[in-house]
Amino acid sequence: MSKNSPSNSRRNFLRAGLVTTAASIAYPALGAARVADQSPSSDVIAREFELDELTIDDLQQATQAGKYSSRSLTEKYLARIQEIDKGGPRINSVIEVNPEALEIAEGLDRERKEKGPRGPLHGIPLLIKDNIDTADRMNTTAGSLALLGSTPPSDAFVAAQLRRAGAVILGKTNLSEWANIRSSHSTSGWSGRGGLTRNPYALDRNPCGSSSGTGAAVSANLCAAGVGTETDGSVVCPSSANGLVGMKPTVGLVSRTGIIPISHSQDTSGPMARTVRDVAILLGAMAGADTDDKATSASAGKIESDYTKFLDPNGLKGARIGVVRKYFGFNDAVDQLMNNLIDEMKRAGAEITDPADIPTIGKFDDTELLVFMYELKADLAAYFARLGDTAPVKSLKDVIDFNEKNKTKEMSYFGQDLFLKSQEKGPLTTKEYLDALANNRKLTRADGIDFVMDKFKLDALVAPTGGPAWLTDLINGDHSSGGSSNTAAVAGYPNINVTGGFLYGLPVGISFFGRAWSEPSLLKIAHAFEQLTKARQKPMFLPSIPLTV
Repeated sequence: MSKNSPSNSRRNFLRAGLVTTAASIAYPALGAARVADQSPSSDVIAREFELDELTIDDLQQATQAGKYSSRSLTEKYLARIQEIDKGGPRINSVIEVNPEALEIAEGLDRERKEKGPRGPLHGIPLLIKDNIDTADRMNTTAGSLALLGSTPPSDAFVAAQLRRAGAVILGKTNLSEWANIRSSHSTSGWSGRGGLTRNPYALDRNPCGSSSGTGAAVSANLCAAGVGTETDGSVVCPSSANGLVGMKPTVGLVSRTGIIPISHSQDTSGPMARTVRDVAILLGAMAGADTDDKATSASAGKIESDYTKFLDPNGLKGARIGVVRKYFGFNDAVDQLMNNLIDEMKRAGAEITDPADIPTIGKFDDTELLVFMYELKADLAAYFARLGDTAPVKSLKDVIDFNEKNKTKEMSYFGQDLFLKSQEKGPLTTKEYLDALANNRKLTRADGIDFVMDKFKLDALVAPTGGPAWLTDLINGDHSSGGSSNTAAVAGYPNINVTGGFLYGLPVGISFFGRAWSEPSLLKIAHAFEQLTKARQKPMFLPSIPLTV
């Protein structure tokens, strides 16, 4: 969940120190100094990197031509992580690297020579968020020291899908601890285990949560692409703040099995990359029906193995797009940027309805959080049960008690008020919960997105994803000014962020969202918009944004 939504969490301290790679990455062991809390080195300018801004297609073509191998790509990304994530600007986006990454890459190189590539992700190094289970030598902790040492019995469905596609899971990214659901006063990008992740455009700015590490790492070119998770805003907000494309799919398109949960009614993982095409490639690998996640049963006949076939540089021509003006008004400069972008889309042939407001915005904010409080307690218990006897904690109450016993490491910046509220809730058969869930779905679906899209016969809705990244403040917590993620999030409908432009040197994203299972249409529109604007700029790792009056 993101600060665009009613809740959040995070903070900083140690890392899991189990790895030494060929790139000479050494992580401190438990009990080490708080290196993750150190300030970035303001006098270090990150050198150019030969893999900067290369797409998945670029990497595949270079590998096919013999310029790179999967092993050499993996070595280069690992070295870059050491150079600018753990040193130099010290972005601190990677919580742990995979000690088996080079071995996996070598195996994929052999397979390529013997059988050819499996597909577009064969041998491509990716980073995934540290709430996605991997049955290997890496931890899965959601950034919490309470889960340090947790080794799941099997890969999350998504991790297994990526391995099956031939991807190299390079490591795991830091996140807002427990995906931003521990405290209502937290600072995005901070976790007790991983420390504070910094925005690569300006190191004193926030990368947004909760997929903050994935957002910062992908933007900083520490991998080819990455995977985040979202309950409300946590893919699209870090994508906006870090100048990326990020897609939150329809709930049920991608399995949640093996992902540390908040809310089974809203949780999903989603691809994050520097281009729409790379997001489409990754989504095709991630999507799939899973008997262990009943929400995916609704995806029958709706999953595409190749979403790149929907990408059309002329996809704005004739596209009917509605402007959700109720999500504007939080920042004058953002409004002006969005208005300019809407004019550009008109010139490209889009048919714009302005306004096309969702009448129910603001009517489900409190009940969204109420649903989370019920589902968090129940869903965490189910996740811990999946871990079996190896689970370091068995319940939300155990986590609460752990945090109390480890206050200096886990709660030195903010507490756990939302955990305490969730612990007080009853079972999922409680009428209060069932009524809130049913009402939320009606308000955001039939009376919300579906209503306005039917009324104006729209292909997509558009709004600013959020404003420029705010200054990180561990004392007072987050202070984002606005965002548009919540209606699509509560409905369980798809939403894609694309970089729309820059304000004061900071990226600002634009969101296209729509009906359930409309990923093909949204990708088509987003790709055409991206080709029209070409707004993405690689980060410069500035200590801060110079402002003049």
